[in-house]
Amino acid sequence: MIPEKIKEELAKHMASVKEIHEQDVRIGYGEVSLPDALEKKYPNAAKEWGWQWVFPAQKLSVSVNPRTGKVMRWHIHPAAIQRAVKEVVIKAQLPKMASRHTLRHSFATHLLETGHNIRTIQELLGHKHVNTTMIYTYMIRKKPSEVRSPLDSL
Repeated sequence: MIPEKIKEELAKHMASVKEIHEQDVRIGYGEVSLPDALEKKYPNAAKEWGWQWVFPAQKLSVSVNPRTGKVMRWHIHPAAIQRAVKEVVIKAQLPKMASRHTLRHSFATHLLETGHNIRTIQELLGHKHVNTTMIYTYMIRKKPSEVRSPLDSL
């Protein structure tokens, strides 16, 4: 799910990523690594726009992919995302540490607080078992005095 507030900015980002991809293809690169089965089933897919990274690395890899023997552009490293989150936390002068995983927990907790189904949240988070998703429910416990009767919503 993509928030409406960022769709325009995301579209601009994707246009710039597509330009990078097209430039890579023009100079003989522009492939991403695909799992073996997909690579065999769709031999041209690695160069197709739909398979490219949303957040590609700034530069082509300096090393050759050992499986394919090709130079590729990979995705940005997770550590780069963590550094960016850390910078935002410092700029915002938050009193506590936060990480990209904190954002995941906040996302799940807010979905639960707004009444979304636990199975939907399980699917969105990619959890195999609902028990993993259930850990977020402890965050939204309410006192009996805070619970409203469904009849009051009518």
